[in-house]
Amino acid sequence: MGYVLAYGALALAGVGLLYQLFALGALGRFFAAPPAAHAPAQAVTILKPLHGAEPRLAENLDGFTVQDYPAPVQIVLGTNTPEDGAAPVARALIAAHDNIAYYPGPRAPESKRAAANGKVGSLIAMMPLAAHDVLVLSDSDMVVAPDYLMRINDALAQPGVGAVSCLYVGRGDAGLWSRVGAMMIAGQTLPNMVVGLVTGMAQPCMGSTIALRRETLDAMGGFEALADVLADDHAIGAGVRAQGLRVDIPPMILVHAGAESSLRALWRQHLRWAVTVRDLAGAGHYGSIVTHGLPLGVLAAVLAPGIGGALLLAIILVRLALAAKVHKYAPITLPLWLIPLADLIGFCVFCASLFATAIDWRGASLTMTSKGRIAARTKRDR
Repeated sequence: MGYVLAYGALALAGVGLLYQLFALGALGRFFAAPPAAHAPAQAVTILKPLHGAEPRLAENLDGFTVQDYPAPVQIVLGTNTPEDGAAPVARALIAAHDNIAYYPGPRAPESKRAAANGKVGSLIAMMPLAAHDVLVLSDSDMVVAPDYLMRINDALAQPGVGAVSCLYVGRGDAGLWSRVGAMMIAGQTLPNMVVGLVTGMAQPCMGSTIALRRETLDAMGGFEALADVLADDHAIGAGVRAQGLRVDIPPMILVHAGAESSLRALWRQHLRWAVTVRDLAGAGHYGSIVTHGLPLGVLAAVLAPGIGGALLLAIILVRLALAAKVHKYAPITLPLWLIPLADLIGFCVFCASLFATAIDWRGASLTMTSKGRIAARTKRDR
C-alpha cells in the first residue's frame, strides 16, 4: 500500500511540475501579443458598486477619475444603504467631480425582487443613472492605470467582441493575510487563467472589469436575470457568447487591492471563489489538483524522499521563475517568501471547495442551490 501511495504522489508531483513549466511558457506567449489597434473613443459609464470602508478606497476610485481618455466618462457609484462605510468616500468624490452619480441604497428599488447577489442588486438600482451606452463594470477594489479606458475601448471595438475583461494581481492592503491572498492570485489564479486562455480551455469573464454595450446587456435580460447567480461575471460572459460574440482579454494586468485582514477573511474570500469555479467547471475542478505543484511536491518528498525530494526542488525553482515572470508584466511586486504559505492555503482551500455547500459573501451567508444559483441562508440552514 505504501508503494502505491508513493508512486501516486510522485505521479501527481510530476504532472504538477509539467503544468508549472507549461504555465511559465503560456505567460510569455500571452503577454507577447500586441495590444489592439486604436479605435475612436466612445462615451463610457463606469459602474462601481461599493461595500464597506475598504483600505485606500478613495485612492483606488480616484484612479478612474484621471483617465487619459478623450470621450465623456461618467462614473456611477452605489452602496447598499446610505449608512454603508463607503458612503463618505462616495460623497467626497461627488463633491470633487461633476461626472459622478451616486445611488445610496437600498440595493434595489422596492418594486424589484430582492437579489440574493448583493452586488447585482446594487447594479440593478444603479442602472437608471447610467447615461451612456458603453458600460464598464468594475469591482470596488480594483486599481487601474491612466490608459485603462483607452485600452478597454480599443479591445471592445474589435470585430466580434461583445465584452472585454481583464486579468489582475493582488496588492494586499490590510496586512499579512491580504498579502498572502495577493500572492495566491499572482502565483496561482493569474497563471491558471492564462493557461486556460492560451489553450482555449477557459473563457473567463471577471469582475475586475466587464465592458460591454448596453444592447448586449439588454439582450441577456439585464442585471435582473443575474439576481440569484453567484458567478454573475461568468454568467455575463456566457450571455455574450450566446449572442455569437466573444469576450476579449487584452494583454494587460490590473491590481486587486485586497482587504483580507485575517486568516478567516482570507479563507472566506478564496473559498467563495473556489466554490464558484467548482460549480462552473464541474469535474474539471477536481482535475485542477495538478495545478497545486508545491503541496504535491512536498507530499512526494515525504513519501518517496529520493525522487520526491528532487521533484520538490524542481517545483520550487519553477514556482520562483513563474512568480518572477508574473511580476515582469504586473504593476506590482510581492515578496517571494510568501509563495509557500500562499500555496499551502490555496491547496487547503481547494480541498475544502470539494465539499462546501455554503459561503459567506460581503457579510451575507448564502447557500449554493443548483447551476451556480444562490439563496440567502436561513437560521435553520445554519
